[in-house]
Amino acid sequence: MALAAGAPGVVAACLLLWIGPYSASVQLTAGVIVVVSWIVVAQVIREKLVRPLRTISNLLAALREGDFSIRARLEADTDEFRVVMREINSLSDTLRTQRLGAQEAAALLHTVMAEIDVAIFAFDSQGRLVLANRYGERVLGQPFEAMRGRQSADLGLAPRAARESSVHDIEFPGATGRWEIRRRRFWQGGEPHDLVVLSDVSQPLREEEREAWRRLIRVVGHELNNSLTPIKSIAGSLAALLARTPPPEDWRDDMRRGLHVIESRAGALNRFTAVYATLARLPLPRREPIGLPALMRRVVAMETRLCVELSEGPDITISADPDQIEQLLINLLRNATDAALETDGRVRAGWACAETMVEIHVDDEGPGLPDGGNLFVPFFTTKQSGSGIGLVLGRQIAEAHGGTLTLQSREGEQGTRATVRLPV
Repeated sequence: MALAAGAPGVVAACLLLWIGPYSASVQLTAGVIVVVSWIVVAQVIREKLVRPLRTISNLLAALREGDFSIRARLEADTDEFRVVMREINSLSDTLRTQRLGAQEAAALLHTVMAEIDVAIFAFDSQGRLVLANRYGERVLGQPFEAMRGRQSADLGLAPRAARESSVHDIEFPGATGRWEIRRRRFWQGGEPHDLVVLSDVSQPLREEEREAWRRLIRVVGHELNNSLTPIKSIAGSLAALLARTPPPEDWRDDMRRGLHVIESRAGALNRFTAVYATLARLPLPRREPIGLPALMRRVVAMETRLCVELSEGPDITISADPDQIEQLLINLLRNATDAALETDGRVRAGWACAETMVEIHVDDEGPGLPDGGNLFVPFFTTKQSGSGIGLVLGRQIAEAHGGTLTLQSREGEQGTRATVRLPV
Protein backbone atom coordinates (compact mmCIF):
# COMPACT_ATOMS: atom_id res chain seq x y z
CA MET A 1 0.00 0.00 0.00
CA ALA A 2 2.88 2.36 0.80
CA LEU A 3 4.55 1.54 -2.52
CA ALA A 4 1.29 2.05 -4.37
CA ALA A 5 0.82 5.45 -2.69
CA GLY A 6 4.22 6.69 -4.01
CA ALA A 7 4.04 5.00 -7.43
CA PRO A 8 2.31 7.88 -9.30
CA GLY A 9 4.94 10.38 -8.19
CA VAL A 10 7.80 8.05 -9.05
CA VAL A 11 6.36 7.36 -12.52
CA ALA A 12 5.85 11.06 -13.17
CA ALA A 13 9.45 11.87 -12.09
CA CYS A 14 10.86 9.14 -14.31
CA LEU A 15 8.86 10.40 -17.31
CA LEU A 16 10.06 13.95 -16.75
CA LEU A 17 13.67 12.73 -16.53
CA TRP A 18 13.23 10.63 -19.67
CA ILE A 19 11.75 13.36 -21.86
CA GLY A 20 13.84 16.17 -20.40
CA PRO A 21 17.10 17.56 -21.81
CA TYR A 22 19.29 15.44 -19.55
CA SER A 23 22.19 13.21 -20.34
CA ALA A 24 21.87 9.48 -19.92
CA SER A 25 24.10 9.45 -16.81
CA VAL A 26 22.00 12.17 -15.16
CA GLN A 27 18.80 10.35 -16.02
CA LEU A 28 20.15 7.07 -14.64
CA THR A 29 21.51 8.63 -11.46
CA ALA A 30 18.38 10.67 -10.77
CA GLY A 31 16.16 7.68 -11.56
CA VAL A 32 18.05 5.44 -9.15
CA ILE A 33 17.82 8.13 -6.43
CA VAL A 34 14.05 8.50 -6.97
CA VAL A 35 13.39 4.75 -6.94
CA VAL A 36 15.61 4.10 -3.90
CA SER A 37 14.01 7.01 -2.04
CA TRP A 38 10.59 5.65 -2.98
CA ILE A 39 11.40 2.18 -1.60
CA VAL A 40 13.04 3.52 1.58
CA VAL A 41 10.18 5.88 2.40
CA ALA A 42 7.63 3.13 1.73
CA GLN A 43 9.54 0.78 4.06
CA VAL A 44 9.67 3.45 6.79
CA ILE A 45 5.93 4.06 6.45
CA ARG A 46 5.31 0.30 6.60
CA GLU A 47 7.40 -0.07 9.74
CA LYS A 48 5.64 2.88 11.39
CA LEU A 49 2.34 1.10 10.80
CA VAL A 50 3.19 -2.58 11.20
CA ARG A 51 5.32 -2.42 14.36
CA PRO A 52 2.61 -0.83 16.59
CA LEU A 53 0.06 -3.25 15.15
CA ARG A 54 2.31 -6.17 16.00
CA THR A 55 2.77 -4.75 19.50
CA ILE A 56 -0.99 -4.38 19.92
CA SER A 57 -1.50 -7.95 18.67
CA ASN A 58 1.06 -9.28 21.16
CA LEU A 59 -0.53 -7.33 24.01
CA LEU A 60 -4.02 -8.62 23.19
CA ALA A 61 -2.68 -12.18 22.91
CA ALA A 62 -1.10 -11.80 26.35
CA LEU A 63 -4.40 -10.53 27.78
CA ARG A 64 -6.20 -13.48 26.21
CA GLU A 65 -3.75 -15.85 27.90
CA GLY A 66 -4.23 -14.10 31.24
CA ASP A 67 -0.77 -12.49 31.36
CA PHE A 68 -1.38 -8.94 32.63
CA SER A 69 2.27 -8.13 33.40
CA ILE A 70 3.19 -6.98 29.86
CA ARG A 71 2.84 -3.26 29.19
CA ALA A 72 3.15 -1.22 26.01
CA ARG A 73 6.00 1.33 25.90
CA LEU A 74 4.52 4.75 25.23
CA GLU A 75 6.43 6.79 22.64
CA ALA A 76 7.22 10.42 23.28
CA ASP A 77 5.26 11.65 20.29
CA THR A 78 1.49 11.93 20.58
CA ASP A 79 -0.30 9.98 17.89
CA GLU A 80 -3.27 7.67 17.63
CA PHE A 81 -1.21 4.55 18.36
CA ARG A 82 -0.07 6.08 21.66
CA VAL A 83 -3.70 6.57 22.67
CA VAL A 84 -4.44 2.93 21.77
CA MET A 85 -1.45 1.71 23.78
CA ARG A 86 -2.56 3.73 26.80
CA GLU A 87 -6.07 2.23 26.61
CA ILE A 88 -4.66 -1.29 26.35
CA ASN A 89 -2.51 -0.67 29.44
CA SER A 90 -5.60 0.58 31.30
CA LEU A 91 -7.54 -2.48 30.16
CA SER A 92 -4.73 -4.72 31.39
CA ASP A 93 -4.82 -3.04 34.84
CA THR A 94 -8.61 -3.42 35.02
CA LEU A 95 -8.53 -7.09 34.01
CA ARG A 96 -5.74 -7.77 36.49
CA THR A 97 -7.75 -6.18 39.31
CA GLN A 98 -10.85 -8.15 38.34
CA ARG A 99 -8.91 -11.41 38.14
CA LEU A 100 -7.41 -10.84 41.58
CA GLY A 101 -10.89 -10.11 42.96
CA ALA A 102 -12.29 -13.23 41.34
CA GLN A 103 -9.42 -15.34 42.66
CA GLU A 104 -9.90 -13.98 46.19
CA ALA A 105 -13.67 -14.58 45.99
CA ALA A 106 -13.09 -18.10 44.69
CA ALA A 107 -10.58 -18.79 47.48
CA LEU A 108 -13.07 -17.52 50.07
CA LEU A 109 -15.84 -19.63 48.54
CA HIS A 110 -13.68 -22.76 48.58
CA THR A 111 -12.71 -22.07 52.21
CA VAL A 112 -16.33 -21.63 53.23
CA MET A 113 -17.39 -24.75 51.33
CA ALA A 114 -14.59 -26.73 52.97
CA GLU A 115 -15.40 -25.58 56.51
CA ILE A 116 -19.20 -25.39 56.49
CA ASP A 117 -21.12 -28.26 58.06
CA VAL A 118 -23.37 -28.64 55.04
CA ALA A 119 -22.86 -31.25 52.33
CA ILE A 120 -22.67 -29.65 48.86
CA PHE A 121 -22.70 -31.60 45.59
CA ALA A 122 -22.81 -30.41 41.97
CA PHE A 123 -23.90 -32.58 39.04
CA ASP A 124 -23.55 -31.82 35.34
CA SER A 125 -26.29 -32.06 32.73
CA GLN A 126 -25.72 -35.84 32.51
CA GLY A 127 -26.21 -36.29 36.25
CA ARG A 128 -22.52 -36.94 36.94
CA LEU A 129 -20.84 -35.60 40.08
CA VAL A 130 -18.41 -32.76 39.32
CA LEU A 131 -18.00 -31.14 42.75
CA ALA A 132 -18.24 -32.09 46.42
CA ASN A 133 -17.02 -30.31 49.54
CA ARG A 134 -15.21 -31.82 52.51
CA TYR A 135 -18.38 -32.37 54.56
CA GLY A 136 -19.96 -34.08 51.56
CA GLU A 137 -17.02 -36.46 51.39
CA ARG A 138 -17.47 -37.23 55.09
CA VAL A 139 -21.21 -37.86 54.68
CA LEU A 140 -20.74 -40.24 51.76
CA GLY A 141 -17.71 -41.85 53.35
CA GLN A 142 -15.29 -41.56 50.42
CA PRO A 143 -13.03 -38.93 48.81
CA PHE A 144 -14.20 -36.78 45.95
CA GLU A 145 -11.77 -38.31 43.46
CA ALA A 146 -13.39 -41.71 44.03
CA MET A 147 -16.86 -40.24 43.48
CA ARG A 148 -16.11 -37.98 40.52
CA GLY A 149 -18.26 -38.79 37.49
CA ARG A 150 -20.68 -41.07 39.37
CA GLN A 151 -24.43 -40.70 38.98
CA SER A 152 -26.53 -39.19 41.78
CA ALA A 153 -28.52 -42.42 42.05
CA ASP A 154 -25.32 -44.36 42.72
CA LEU A 155 -24.51 -42.00 45.58
CA GLY A 156 -27.93 -42.38 47.24
CA LEU A 157 -29.10 -38.85 46.42
CA ALA A 158 -31.82 -39.68 43.88
CA PRO A 159 -34.77 -39.67 43.64
CA ARG A 160 -34.76 -37.78 46.92
CA ALA A 161 -32.98 -34.86 45.25
CA ALA A 162 -35.59 -34.68 42.49
CA ARG A 163 -37.63 -32.02 44.30
CA GLU A 164 -36.44 -28.51 45.16
CA SER A 165 -36.71 -29.02 48.93
CA SER A 166 -37.63 -31.99 51.11
CA VAL A 167 -36.76 -33.67 54.41
CA HIS A 168 -35.90 -37.37 54.68
CA ASP A 169 -34.55 -39.86 57.19
CA ILE A 170 -31.48 -41.20 55.37
CA GLU A 171 -28.63 -43.47 56.38
CA PHE A 172 -25.47 -42.52 54.49
CA PRO A 173 -22.18 -44.44 54.77
CA GLY A 174 -20.65 -41.66 56.87
CA ALA A 175 -23.65 -40.22 58.71
CA THR A 176 -27.20 -41.05 59.69
CA GLY A 177 -30.04 -38.72 60.58
CA ARG A 178 -32.78 -36.49 59.31
CA TRP A 179 -31.64 -34.48 56.32
CA GLU A 180 -33.09 -31.50 54.52
CA ILE A 181 -32.27 -31.78 50.82
CA ARG A 182 -32.37 -28.63 48.68
CA ARG A 183 -31.86 -28.73 44.93
CA ARG A 184 -31.18 -25.76 42.66
CA ARG A 185 -30.19 -25.44 39.00
CA PHE A 186 -27.35 -23.26 37.75
CA TRP A 187 -25.58 -22.81 34.42
CA GLN A 188 -21.87 -23.21 33.74
CA GLY A 189 -20.20 -23.23 30.36
CA GLY A 190 -23.59 -22.94 28.68
CA GLU A 191 -24.84 -26.22 30.20
CA PRO A 192 -27.30 -26.78 33.06
CA HIS A 193 -25.93 -28.13 36.35
CA ASP A 194 -27.72 -29.23 39.51
CA LEU A 195 -26.60 -28.13 42.97
CA VAL A 196 -27.69 -30.46 45.79
CA VAL A 197 -27.30 -29.28 49.39
CA LEU A 198 -27.79 -31.58 52.40
CA SER A 199 -28.33 -30.15 55.89
CA ASP A 200 -28.47 -32.35 58.97
CA VAL A 201 -31.55 -31.11 60.84
CA SER A 202 -31.58 -33.90 63.42
CA GLN A 203 -29.74 -32.01 66.14
CA PRO A 204 -31.65 -28.71 65.80
CA LEU A 205 -34.93 -30.61 65.66
CA ARG A 206 -34.02 -32.55 68.78
CA GLU A 207 -33.13 -29.33 70.59
CA GLU A 208 -36.41 -27.73 69.52
CA GLU A 209 -38.30 -30.85 70.53
CA ARG A 210 -36.66 -30.88 73.97
CA GLU A 211 -37.41 -27.20 74.46
CA ALA A 212 -41.02 -27.74 73.40
CA TRP A 213 -41.33 -30.59 75.89
CA ARG A 214 -39.84 -28.41 78.64
CA ARG A 215 -42.37 -25.65 77.97
CA LEU A 216 -45.22 -28.15 77.75
CA ILE A 217 -44.23 -29.89 80.99
CA ARG A 218 -43.81 -26.54 82.74
CA VAL A 219 -47.25 -25.31 81.69
CA VAL A 220 -49.07 -28.60 82.22
CA GLY A 221 -47.29 -29.19 85.54
CA HIS A 222 -48.28 -25.73 86.74
CA GLU A 223 -51.94 -26.28 85.90
CA LEU A 224 -51.99 -29.80 87.32
CA ASN A 225 -50.41 -28.66 90.58
CA ASN A 226 -52.89 -25.81 90.90
CA SER A 227 -55.77 -28.26 90.57
CA LEU A 228 -54.46 -31.49 92.11
CA THR A 229 -53.05 -29.91 95.28
CA PRO A 230 -56.43 -28.68 96.58
CA ILE A 231 -58.11 -31.86 95.33
CA LYS A 232 -55.62 -34.00 97.28
CA SER A 233 -55.95 -31.86 100.37
CA ILE A 234 -59.76 -31.85 100.33
CA ALA A 235 -59.92 -35.59 99.54
CA GLY A 236 -57.73 -36.26 102.58
CA SER A 237 -59.91 -34.05 104.76
CA LEU A 238 -63.06 -35.81 103.56
CA ALA A 239 -61.49 -39.21 104.19
CA ALA A 240 -60.60 -38.14 107.73
CA LEU A 241 -64.11 -36.79 108.18
CA LEU A 242 -65.66 -40.11 107.17
CA ALA A 243 -63.30 -41.99 109.46
CA ARG A 244 -64.53 -40.13 112.56
CA THR A 245 -66.88 -42.07 114.77
CA PRO A 246 -69.43 -40.77 115.29
CA PRO A 247 -69.35 -38.26 112.40
CA PRO A 248 -69.95 -34.61 113.24
CA GLU A 249 -73.43 -33.19 112.81
CA ASP A 250 -72.48 -30.97 109.84
CA TRP A 251 -70.51 -33.65 107.98
CA ARG A 252 -72.95 -33.57 105.08
CA ASP A 253 -72.32 -29.85 104.53
CA ASP A 254 -68.56 -30.42 104.73
CA MET A 255 -68.83 -33.29 102.25
CA ARG A 256 -70.94 -31.16 99.91
CA ARG A 257 -68.50 -28.24 100.01
CA GLY A 258 -65.50 -30.51 99.53
CA LEU A 259 -67.03 -32.33 96.59
CA HIS A 260 -67.99 -28.98 95.06
CA VAL A 261 -64.37 -27.82 95.22
CA ILE A 262 -63.21 -31.11 93.71
CA GLU A 263 -65.79 -30.77 90.92
CA SER A 264 -64.76 -27.18 90.27
CA ARG A 265 -61.07 -28.00 89.98
CA ALA A 266 -61.77 -31.05 87.83
CA GLY A 267 -63.85 -28.83 85.55
CA ALA A 268 -60.96 -26.38 85.32
CA LEU A 269 -58.63 -29.20 84.32
CA ASN A 270 -61.13 -30.33 81.70
CA ARG A 271 -61.35 -26.81 80.26
CA PHE A 272 -57.56 -26.57 80.28
CA THR A 273 -57.15 -29.74 78.23
CA ALA A 274 -59.93 -28.67 75.85
CA VAL A 275 -58.31 -25.28 75.25
CA TYR A 276 -54.90 -26.90 74.74
CA ALA A 277 -56.43 -29.32 72.21
CA THR A 278 -57.94 -26.38 70.34
CA LEU A 279 -54.56 -24.67 70.24
CA ALA A 280 -52.85 -27.83 68.96
CA ARG A 281 -55.47 -28.59 66.29
CA LEU A 282 -55.57 -25.24 64.49
CA PRO A 283 -56.74 -26.12 60.94
CA LEU A 284 -54.93 -24.99 57.82
CA PRO A 285 -56.24 -21.68 56.47
CA ARG A 286 -58.83 -21.80 53.70
CA ARG A 287 -57.71 -18.88 51.61
CA GLU A 288 -59.98 -16.59 49.63
CA PRO A 289 -59.72 -12.96 48.47
CA ILE A 290 -60.55 -10.54 51.30
CA GLY A 291 -60.94 -6.79 51.02
CA LEU A 292 -58.91 -5.45 53.93
CA PRO A 293 -60.79 -2.13 54.38
CA ALA A 294 -64.15 -3.88 54.80
CA LEU A 295 -62.63 -6.46 57.15
CA MET A 296 -61.06 -3.79 59.37
CA ARG A 297 -64.30 -1.76 59.55
CA ARG A 298 -66.25 -4.88 60.50
CA VAL A 299 -63.78 -5.92 63.21
CA VAL A 300 -63.56 -2.41 64.70
CA ALA A 301 -67.36 -2.20 64.85
CA MET A 302 -67.44 -5.35 67.01
CA GLU A 303 -65.62 -3.61 69.89
CA THR A 304 -68.37 -1.76 71.78
CA ARG A 305 -66.63 -1.01 75.08
CA LEU A 306 -64.50 1.72 73.53
CA CYS A 307 -64.59 3.74 70.32
CA VAL A 308 -61.66 2.46 68.29
CA GLU A 309 -60.12 5.08 65.98
CA LEU A 310 -59.57 3.58 62.52
CA SER A 311 -56.92 5.13 60.30
CA GLU A 312 -57.70 3.75 56.84
CA GLY A 313 -54.90 2.82 54.45
CA PRO A 314 -54.86 1.81 50.77
CA ASP A 315 -57.53 -0.41 49.24
CA ILE A 316 -55.82 -3.82 49.45
CA THR A 317 -57.00 -7.36 48.83
CA ILE A 318 -55.30 -10.24 50.65
CA SER A 319 -55.61 -14.00 50.22
CA ALA A 320 -56.42 -15.42 53.64
CA ASP A 321 -58.88 -17.38 55.75
CA PRO A 322 -61.49 -14.75 56.73
CA ASP A 323 -62.54 -16.52 59.94
CA GLN A 324 -58.99 -16.96 61.23
CA ILE A 325 -57.82 -13.45 60.33
CA GLU A 326 -60.96 -11.96 61.84
CA GLN A 327 -60.42 -13.92 65.05
CA LEU A 328 -56.80 -12.75 65.18
CA LEU A 329 -57.78 -9.07 64.83
CA ILE A 330 -60.63 -9.42 67.33
CA ASN A 331 -58.22 -10.83 69.93
CA LEU A 332 -55.74 -7.98 69.35
CA LEU A 333 -58.46 -5.32 69.62
CA ARG A 334 -59.85 -6.96 72.75
CA ASN A 335 -56.41 -6.99 74.39
CA ALA A 336 -55.79 -3.37 73.37
CA THR A 337 -59.17 -2.29 74.75
CA ASP A 338 -58.56 -4.13 78.04
CA ALA A 339 -55.25 -2.30 78.41
CA ALA A 340 -56.67 1.11 77.43
CA LEU A 341 -59.56 0.83 79.89
CA GLU A 342 -57.07 0.49 82.75
CA THR A 343 -55.66 3.97 82.03
CA ASP A 344 -58.66 5.63 80.33
CA GLY A 345 -56.60 5.71 77.14
CA ARG A 346 -57.48 5.31 73.48
CA VAL A 347 -57.15 2.53 70.89
CA ARG A 348 -56.16 3.14 67.28
CA ALA A 349 -56.00 0.70 64.36
CA GLY A 350 -54.89 0.98 60.76
CA TRP A 351 -52.87 -0.57 57.97
CA ALA A 352 -50.24 0.32 55.39
CA CYS A 353 -48.29 -1.33 52.57
CA ALA A 354 -44.63 -2.32 52.93
CA GLU A 355 -43.32 -3.76 49.63
CA THR A 356 -45.05 -7.16 49.19
CA MET A 357 -46.52 -7.17 52.71
CA VAL A 358 -49.36 -5.34 54.40
CA GLU A 359 -48.84 -4.19 58.00
CA ILE A 360 -51.89 -4.04 60.25
CA HIS A 361 -51.24 -2.23 63.53
CA VAL A 362 -53.28 -1.90 66.71
CA ASP A 363 -52.09 0.77 69.19
CA ASP A 364 -53.29 1.24 72.75
CA GLU A 365 -52.50 3.76 75.48
CA GLY A 366 -52.49 1.16 78.24
CA PRO A 367 -49.89 0.47 80.93
CA GLY A 368 -47.48 -1.14 78.48
CA LEU A 369 -46.05 -4.59 77.97
CA PRO A 370 -45.56 -7.05 80.83
CA ASP A 371 -42.67 -9.54 80.76
CA GLY A 372 -41.91 -9.70 77.03
CA GLY A 373 -40.32 -13.15 77.28
CA ASN A 374 -43.62 -14.77 78.29
CA LEU A 375 -45.98 -13.05 75.88
CA PHE A 376 -46.21 -16.02 73.55
CA VAL A 377 -45.91 -18.76 76.17
CA PRO A 378 -49.15 -20.80 76.18
CA PHE A 379 -51.47 -20.03 79.10
CA PHE A 380 -49.35 -17.13 80.36
CA THR A 381 -51.71 -14.26 81.17
CA THR A 382 -51.81 -11.16 83.37
CA LYS A 383 -55.63 -11.04 83.39
CA GLN A 384 -57.70 -12.61 86.12
CA SER A 385 -60.08 -14.22 83.64
CA GLY A 386 -57.64 -14.65 80.76
CA SER A 387 -56.97 -18.01 79.12
CA GLY A 388 -53.43 -17.22 77.98
CA ILE A 389 -53.85 -18.59 74.44
CA GLY A 390 -55.02 -15.50 72.52
CA LEU A 391 -51.56 -14.29 71.48
CA VAL A 392 -50.26 -17.81 70.90
CA LEU A 393 -53.23 -18.60 68.69
CA GLY A 394 -52.85 -15.27 66.90
CA ARG A 395 -49.20 -15.90 66.12
CA GLN A 396 -50.02 -19.38 64.80
CA ILE A 397 -52.68 -17.88 62.51
CA ALA A 398 -50.30 -15.21 61.22
CA GLU A 399 -47.49 -17.68 60.58
CA ALA A 400 -49.88 -20.12 58.86
CA HIS A 401 -50.62 -17.29 56.39
CA GLY A 402 -46.91 -16.63 55.78
CA GLY A 403 -46.84 -13.59 58.06
CA THR A 404 -45.80 -12.54 61.56
CA LEU A 405 -47.28 -11.12 64.76
CA THR A 406 -45.14 -8.89 66.97
CA LEU A 407 -45.77 -6.78 70.08
CA GLN A 408 -43.59 -3.88 71.15
CA SER A 409 -43.75 -0.77 73.26
CA ARG A 410 -44.67 2.38 71.38
CA GLU A 411 -41.73 4.70 70.79
CA GLY A 412 -42.04 7.94 72.71
CA GLU A 413 -45.60 7.19 73.79
CA GLN A 414 -47.37 5.17 76.42
CA GLY A 415 -48.83 1.81 75.49
CA THR A 416 -48.22 -1.09 73.15
CA ARG A 417 -48.32 -1.64 69.40
CA ALA A 418 -49.34 -5.00 67.94
CA THR A 419 -48.27 -5.48 64.31
CA VAL A 420 -49.54 -8.17 61.95
CA ARG A 421 -47.63 -8.56 58.67
CA LEU A 422 -49.36 -10.53 55.92
CA PRO A 423 -48.53 -11.10 52.23
CA VAL A 424 -50.52 -8.91 49.86
